[in-house]
This record gives sequence, C-alpha cells and structure tokens, in this order.
Amino acid sequence: MTQTPSFDAYPVEVEFPDIRPYAQGNTGVAYVHTFDSGLPGPHVMINALTHGNEVCGAITVAGLLNHGLRPRRGRLTLAFANVDAYATFDAATPDASRFVDQDFNRVWTAAVLDDLSRDSSELRRARAMRPVIDTVDLLLDLHSMHEKSRPLIVSGPLGKGVALSRAVGAPADIIVDEGHPEGRRMRDYADFGDAASPRNALLIECGQHWETAAVDVARDSTARFLLNAGLIDEADLPAGWLRPLPAAQRVVRVTEPVVAISMDFRFAGPYTGLETFADAGTVIGWRDGEPVTTPYPNCVLVMPSLRQLRPGVTVVRLGQLES
Repeated sequence: MTQTPSFDAYPVEVEFPDIRPYAQGNTGVAYVHTFDSGLPGPHVMINALTHGNEVCGAITVAGLLNHGLRPRRGRLTLAFANVDAYATFDAATPDASRFVDQDFNRVWTAAVLDDLSRDSSELRRARAMRPVIDTVDLLLDLHSMHEKSRPLIVSGPLGKGVALSRAVGAPADIIVDEGHPEGRRMRDYADFGDAASPRNALLIECGQHWETAAVDVARDSTARFLLNAGLIDEADLPAGWLRPLPAAQRVVRVTEPVVAISMDFRFAGPYTGLETFADAGTVIGWRDGEPVTTPYPNCVLVMPSLRQLRPGVTVVRLGQLES
C-alpha cells in the first residue's frame, strides 16, 4: 500500500515577501546583488530560493538588502535563485512551487550546464547565475525542509565542509553526504566539491518550509556565516538575528540514500527527521512491498519525506553517528 502524504499538514505561518523590488541586480543578472568593500577579503554569497517554496532564505536575503548591509572587507553577494518557481507559490498547494521544470539543485555539473541541447527554466537560471558563482569563495545556500525537523547543516562529503560547519557553530546537526543520485547540488559545484580548493560551501536546512522558527534559524546561520568569514562586524547586523549557540554539534555521515523505484513506498512511522534507531535490521519502511531496514546500529534518518514521491526520488538518507 502506498503512503499518501498529507500536503496540508503544516500551516503557512510566514508572509512571502514581494521580491520584485530586488529584480534589478547590479551584476548583470536579475535578482543578484554584489557589494564590494574595496578591501581584501573573500567573496561571500548568501543564496535564497534554490527551491521556490523555501521562503526563509528569501525573507533573510530581503532583510539584508533592506537593512543596507555592506561588507567591511571582501565582497558580498545576495541572491534569489529560482524566482520563476517562487512566483508560482499558492498557499492552497504550497509544495507545488518547489521548481518549474526540474529541481534547480540537481543541475550543477559543468557537463549539464554546458550542454545547450538541454533546456528548462532551472537550467536557464543556473546558466545565468553561473558566472557570478564561479567567483564566489564561500557560499551559504539557505534551504528548508518538507517536514518539521530540527535544523541541520549539509556540509557535503569533504572535511573542509565539516570544518566550516564547526567554525560557523550552528545548527547542531552536521550532515556529511555525497548528494543525490538525481544530480549535483549547487553546494557541490566545481571547486566547492574539490578537496584541494579553499573555496567552500554549506547548505543549511533551517526547519519546515513555512514555520516562523525556520526564519530565525536562517537569520542566525547567515549572521554567523558572515561573521566567520570576516566580512562584517556584529554591530553591522540587524538587531536580534543572532541566537544562542547549541551546547554541542554532532556529525552524522550519510552512508546511503533510499530511493523510490515506484509510487509504492511507505514509512513504518510518522518520521520527520533525525530519528535514531538503536538496532540494525529495524524496519523503517516498505518499498514495492519489500522491507527497508537499518543497516547498522544507531542509524539516523536524514530528511525523510514522501511529499515529492516519484520514481528515482530519494525519500530518506541513512546516516551513521560519528560524534
């Protein structure tokens, strides 16, 4: 039996800002704004709306633009990515505006971007943004989640991502992973995914898409990312953006994705994320009638959700607790 997700499970608690006033970027790319201090320092980018229904990043980037934040050192880029998907948001069907044609966060390989025989709304936007991203030293990509889970950092597979996560200091859960079988994420693009390069990126899942708490996490994470990069001083931030640091951080290393092969997938419980199962062999769901079990003790579920269920989609990732 297929588990049918409840698409109206979560209320839309936040107002979606009108981002049209930010359409005229100063980079030659719509909705992308860069500010140069004129002094040495890294080029840092805060990116929102990789997915069109993940509003906490848009609220955060709009807040920085409205605040008039400027870097004291280096360069700062503030960007809204999949603006076409965002424009389709309808509170009656809030999951439908994740993308227009394909997932914007699965197209970030040079071969895909260079292949002009491929076309989609998301590919056109990625190609437009690519020249700016190619100059970025430190990228923070703000996301949110289908289900109401604790926030987490997606550090990518490399040690440099974990080190940057620890330097930023929040959220508490650091997820080390290789990405998705469907395609490469922006945070893994080019040198961000090269262990030999100093360029680095984090993706932060701030909470459930439309909850107020996700906005608080997005603002805090952005503030800490900019402070760690040395671009600004704490006094430059909007009031109230910094939140207390977690008592400790922990690392969960993803070992494998669980990918749907048809629409016949259901979980064994109402999982929302970061559930931990003490015993190997615990049944966590069924795929085409076959049980899906935990492969080792203390297995952690990373972002389980059936809201985008279709063949080939990762419905959950399985992680091993490292620290």
